[in-house]
Amino acid sequence: MENRPVRELGGRIDLHMHSLLSDGVLLPSEIARRADSLGFKAIAITDHVDHSNLEWVLKRIQAFRKEFEREPLNVEVYVGVEITHVPPSSIPILASKARRLGAQLIVVHGETIVEPVASGTNRSAVNSADVDILAHPGLLTLEDCEKAASNGVYLELSTRAGHSLTNGHVARLAEKTGAKLLVNTDFHAPEDFVSQEEAYKVALGAGLNPELALKAVKTWPEELLKKIRGES
Repeated sequence: MENRPVRELGGRIDLHMHSLLSDGVLLPSEIARRADSLGFKAIAITDHVDHSNLEWVLKRIQAFRKEFEREPLNVEVYVGVEITHVPPSSIPILASKARRLGAQLIVVHGETIVEPVASGTNRSAVNSADVDILAHPGLLTLEDCEKAASNGVYLELSTRAGHSLTNGHVARLAEKTGAKLLVNTDFHAPEDFVSQEEAYKVALGAGLNPELALKAVKTWPEELLKKIRGES
């Protein structure tokens, strides 16, 4: 396994994190404070949503972000959602609504092999113009991976137990199709934080070569941040 200087890896960016506004255990402010203390560059709070709670969750994350900006930390914090366990046909509708309500980042809970996610979820996500990340997509098909690549939907390599079982499969298809990858934690509790060095090793462990592993933890996350900021 290749080791890289910490400076070359850049700052840690984690764009899939849950607070106690859904099934996490920390307040958004606690996540931000801990991430800042660990030297993170950027995080996104992406709590689980469906039709029942989308507005409620977004308003509360936005309220936290407004207060956070009064005395900001060094870590950048973005407002997002993770569309979770909804009928595939509802994904573009919810994603569009989330965007109108001010979500900066839209994640879709993909077809992980450890949960009963509806078949067709991955396909709906990669075809939605408002979706940024397809999280833990499980046994993603080649066709859906090609569509993710052509539509600019980023695919997740997960550090989370269970979801990570198909990282190798996702990495192989992404390398074949040119789809872009991110290493996220699907954070729920303090013990879920991983360093940039650990994230890089997860990417290598998924079968990526050192160049692509570096892109998955640095180049592509930074690229998505520029898109969120409207810089690209």
